Amino acid sequence: MDIATGVLMLLIGLALGAVGAWLVLRSRQQAELVGAAGADRADAAQREAELAQFRSEAAQARAEAAAAREQLAGGKAAISDARAEAANAQAEAAAVGAELAKAVAERDAARDRVERLAADRESLVLQFKALSAESLANQGKQADARADERLKATEQALKPVTETLALFQARLTAVEKERVALATDLRNQVQAVQATGEHLRRETHALATALRKPHLRGAWGELQLKRVAEVAGMVEHCDFNTQHTTSADDRAVRPDMRVAMGDGKCIFVDAKVPLAAFLDAHEADDEREHEEALNRFAGNVRTHIDQLSGKRYWQAEEGTPEFVIMFLPSESLGAQALAQAPDLHEYAAARNVVLATPTTLIATLRAVAYGWKQAALAESAADVFRLGRELHERIGTMGGHFDRLGRALDRTVAQYNSTVSSLETRVLVSARRFTELHVSDVDLATATPVETPIRRVSQTELVEDAAQVTPVIEPVEQESDTAAKSRASLPEAGELRRRDPDLFELLADQVETEGPDRQHGVG
Repeated sequence: MDIATGVLMLLIGLALGAVGAWLVLRSRQQAELVGAAGADRADAAQREAELAQFRSEAAQARAEAAAAREQLAGGKAAISDARAEAANAQAEAAAVGAELAKAVAERDAARDRVERLAADRESLVLQFKALSAESLANQGKQADARADERLKATEQALKPVTETLALFQARLTAVEKERVALATDLRNQVQAVQATGEHLRRETHALATALRKPHLRGAWGELQLKRVAEVAGMVEHCDFNTQHTTSADDRAVRPDMRVAMGDGKCIFVDAKVPLAAFLDAHEADDEREHEEALNRFAGNVRTHIDQLSGKRYWQAEEGTPEFVIMFLPSESLGAQALAQAPDLHEYAAARNVVLATPTTLIATLRAVAYGWKQAALAESAADVFRLGRELHERIGTMGGHFDRLGRALDRTVAQYNSTVSSLETRVLVSARRFTELHVSDVDLATATPVETPIRRVSQTELVEDAAQVTPVIEPVEQESDTAAKSRASLPEAGELRRRDPDLFELLADQVETEGPDRQHGVG
């Protein structure tokens, strides 16, 4: 907190120094403004001097005009004196008149000049006043603008410092809030851990008490066994059955699980493991009692192996492998038993018993499940083989049908072309004479023979069964006994066979089709 206070005081000192610098700059600006005003006053004094000079020149012009007037007066006197000598002084009079005109012109010019000087003076006075006011206003505005700019620059320079101070203050506040929240959360978590530990202690004690009861211990083993089987993919009532009752040596035995392997074979699993000594080992207060309890647990496991070996589960069903799986519901059970009796696997194998923890039993059951999958795949492959053979036979039969259909179409095209030829050579020749006899003006259309050949089926798989097929449609004059028998066996063959058209039938059809047009033409 002292460091934060020191930093804050340092930043405040920097801000005060910046404000002092700004005041010094402001005083310099005012001095510059005063100097500029003095220069403006000197300029105004110079303009006043020029105006005074203009005034003196105007006074001199007025004096010259007065002298000219005096000379004019003297000239008039001389003229009046010399009027008597007018004849003799005619030339002088003319000269005097010229001088008088010149004097008048000079007087007028002097008057105009005085007026212009007066107007110039007024204009200069007005311009001076305007320039003085505008100059002072501009200088004031410029000074204010420069002062504002420098103030803004100072504020801009101090803005990061101000923002940093604000962020620092906000961060200090947030850190303090987080510290308070973390302290509260930590206190709550410690209380929750204490409550959870107490709850776990009570639950562990209750579980240990429950596992000492044989029926609850068996239920726990069966539950673990079922979970392992589900993880391995052996579904209930499909690949395994729990609590399956069978008989061996004329006595009823009930293993905890019967795993079907296919082909009528199976594997029996037993999960009834004695746990009393194992629980005593975990509740023992000193190391000696702990070791004694673990030794009793290993001895109980050996005794249970002997009991399973004596039940001879593999004799219950024919074809069953000669071993039974002894399931230890926890990995720690197997580890403690093997730690106390390292030869436990050999001891069990010699008695046709296989020790299995959840990990090893999962691998075993997955191997059995893989065998089921392979059997299902083999059965599916046999079904696919039978289906493929049946489909191949049906494709061959369908190819025969296609070949027979192509031959029938070929015969139909031949019959159609024969009919077209007969129509053109025997019917239309006579029918066109009606046009020559002016019975009808309608030209008879000419039928076009079909030249497109039928594409035959060429694949061996489709025509291997159609080689001996007799065409359904045959010309009447070439019909054989085989074709007749084929037509008799196929009722629709009589409908497909064509005969030569009759002339009168063709004419009747033509008249019926074109009757209205022909009647309209005759009428």
